[in-house]
Amino acid sequence: MTSGTTSGSAAERLVFVGDSITDAGRDRADAASLGDGYVSLVAGDLPGAEVRNLGVGGDRAVDLEARWDRDIAGSAPDVLTLYVGVNDTWRRFDRDDPTSAADFEAAYRRLLDRVPGTPRLVLIEPFLLPVRAEQHDWLDDLAGKRDVVARLAAETGAALVPLHALLTTAAEAAGPAGAESLAPDGVHPTPTGSRAIADAWLAAYRSDAQTIVDNGARLAG
Repeated sequence: MTSGTTSGSAAERLVFVGDSITDAGRDRADAASLGDGYVSLVAGDLPGAEVRNLGVGGDRAVDLEARWDRDIAGSAPDVLTLYVGVNDTWRRFDRDDPTSAADFEAAYRRLLDRVPGTPRLVLIEPFLLPVRAEQHDWLDDLAGKRDVVARLAAETGAALVPLHALLTTAAEAAGPAGAESLAPDGVHPTPTGSRAIADAWLAAYRSDAQTIVDNGARLAG
């Protein structure tokens, strides 16, 4: 599918789908629960928007696919954010259960093919900030997933959040403990890391909304 043409507004319904970084400890029995991560920070910065957090810790792309019809198909988003990929890499190294870049892309494409309606899409690339020596070996595997997300964002016209590059730069700027200050295990963000993710999402969201407005003005003129 291609990204929709909804212009940004405070009344938009924002739906976030992903793994534990999106989940962030939300109460899954409470539809209004946003967890304590980047989704709750976005909601605080867009107080008029209706925000739904549909993240589930541990999800890979195929796990999202398995629950898509139950959790996402009826969510009626104006803006749908999809953030998955680090577990597709992690399971290779902690459980010997790899997901190739090709298989990840196939699952991701199936998700995009089943997006409900024509919402604006925001795709977040997965990040990893190595804090243990062995995690550096994960980066090549993750790069394949990051490339898939970037390519599909370009193909569908979705807004892309280049999170790995942004957080890597932030960690380097913060000095020797920079990675741990953002994600102590390299994956799960601290409050500072969640703030950085929220800011990156907001920048992509607002830029995409402005592009839509500018394109509409050109067509009208």
